[in-house]
Amino acid sequence: MSKTKTVIVGANHAGIAAANTLLDTYPDQEVVMIDRNTNLSYLGCGTALWVGRQIESYENLFYTNKEAFEAKGAKISMETTVERVDFDQKIVYCKKHNGEEFTETYDKLILATGSAPINPTIPGRDLKNVEFLKLFQDGQTVDAAMAKEEVKTVAVIGAGYIGVEIAEAAKRRGKNVLLFDAAERCLPNYYDKWFTDDMDNVLADNGIELHYNELAKEYKGTEKVESIVTDKGEYAVDLVINAIGFRPNNGLGKDHLELFGNGAYLVDLHQQTSDPSVYAVGDCSTIFSNAVQETTYIALATNAVRSGIVAAHNVGGTPLESIGVQGSNGISIFGYHMVSTGLTVQESEKLGMKIKYTEFEDLQKPGFMKENNKVKIRIVYEEESRRIVGAQMASYEDISMGIHMFSLAIEEKVTIDKLKLLDIFFLPHFNQPYNYITMAALSAE
Repeated sequence: MSKTKTVIVGANHAGIAAANTLLDTYPDQEVVMIDRNTNLSYLGCGTALWVGRQIESYENLFYTNKEAFEAKGAKISMETTVERVDFDQKIVYCKKHNGEEFTETYDKLILATGSAPINPTIPGRDLKNVEFLKLFQDGQTVDAAMAKEEVKTVAVIGAGYIGVEIAEAAKRRGKNVLLFDAAERCLPNYYDKWFTDDMDNVLADNGIELHYNELAKEYKGTEKVESIVTDKGEYAVDLVINAIGFRPNNGLGKDHLELFGNGAYLVDLHQQTSDPSVYAVGDCSTIFSNAVQETTYIALATNAVRSGIVAAHNVGGTPLESIGVQGSNGISIFGYHMVSTGLTVQESEKLGMKIKYTEFEDLQKPGFMKENNKVKIRIVYEEESRRIVGAQMASYEDISMGIHMFSLAIEEKVTIDKLKLLDIFFLPHFNQPYNYITMAALSAE
């Protein structure tokens, strides 16, 4: 039986999911994996937990290794850079870290090249102790810097998920922490102001100095960074962590494949690019949003894994379409939990959608119960169709599982009215008889 040769470029979450699916399901597949790093399968979302010493070490942040794929029959080349791809001849040109060059031919190619940190071109960015957080090695570098007694003040640039999490981690390591963002608040892509005001209070109450509406202009220092200059002032710092965001890593295919507005590879619901032999998965590719009902870009590890599975089945010969995503996500900072899915009010309005929202705030359990905290909920829905397009929840209680219901609601085009009399059980250990989900739905216009 002749084998189909599939080359996978990139061996993190999306590439790993594709490789495992092909190796476990399709015996007629010859799988070649290429990655430029020394390791694979690093759970980057655990970096802040490790740097902040909420977990003891990083070992368990790796969930597989090179040997596991070789045991399944894959050929895997680590510390290898793909220099270019000849899409007409279907040849991948590779270079090992020792300079040795080789090529791989392919029948099918899966690009899982991920994303790269945005590196603003400002003076001083090449100084020592100006760092990023993406790879495991970045985490090691930041962790080593935090261990130094002379590193007393840490500036975090960007108040998105990674920035807020590493700001907490630095504070837990006993550092003075300054958190900068050009926006007026933290986490604006995932939550409305009603929620982020609370998170900003949590950050400030735990000693993090907030510098919003401030744009970094320059890093000063001789060898190491010594201060950061913004459009509002200058601050002495010993370590800068850039967490401004990521851009799709499209270097290999940008001149051949059709791209989305932000540079991501444009793919269909099979994860297939404009070249029928090439699939793209994870952070380098687009994804379909069920909330917007359009192709978009949402860089999350969960999306990466699912896209890898979908691509692999199509490559293997089983037609499979992605069911789309909602961009479900969550964050927990100093014990305060926030989860969201779909669109915020602000994002909906920016997209020109006519929406309404309903919200409610109440205790998680009846007032007579001890260990009881307030919960906030907001549900966003389309004015005309009344379908739910987003939800946000926040509390010191673990309310995380609730967001999964809203994720399914968006996928299935459930209306806000369907929720009004939804069968939600009551038990004082868990919730209130008039659950905040029910109350929010009932108070919808």
